[in-house]
Amino acid sequence: MKTFMAKTQEVDRKWYVIDVEGKVLGRAASEVAKILCGKNKPIYTPHVDTGDYVIVINADKVVLTGKKLDQKMYRRHTGWIGHLKETKYRHFLEKQPVKAFELAVKRMLPKNRLGRAMFKKLKVYAGPEHNHQAQKPEVLELNI
Repeated sequence: MKTFMAKTQEVDRKWYVIDVEGKVLGRAASEVAKILCGKNKPIYTPHVDTGDYVIVINADKVVLTGKKLDQKMYRRHTGWIGHLKETKYRHFLEKQPVKAFELAVKRMLPKNRLGRAMFKKLKVYAGPEHNHQAQKPEVLELNI
């Protein structure tokens, strides 16, 4: 019996809409990352992008558990010596909820060109509206 290896041209990609209102940030991001990688499909192949497109809505209504809103920090570096910028996640989620969710998913994907290709299939919106009705996305409910 031969091992099945998916080919890029033969992958059937679907579009999913996921509503993350009231969901925990990390748990929702890990489920989205699995779908982007294609790990929810039986044809999953590690070196081929077998994932689907994901539209995330209501990213501004995602929650963090415990004291993470005040203790967890978003860190970035400007490139200058000693210029590490830190922001509490409470302020980061208020100002840039889309970027917060995108970063959570991006850091769960592979750190190579395959991961960058997977990340391009993620569309995140702060509100309940999106402009991808032409793709006829299916509503997917997360069980977390």
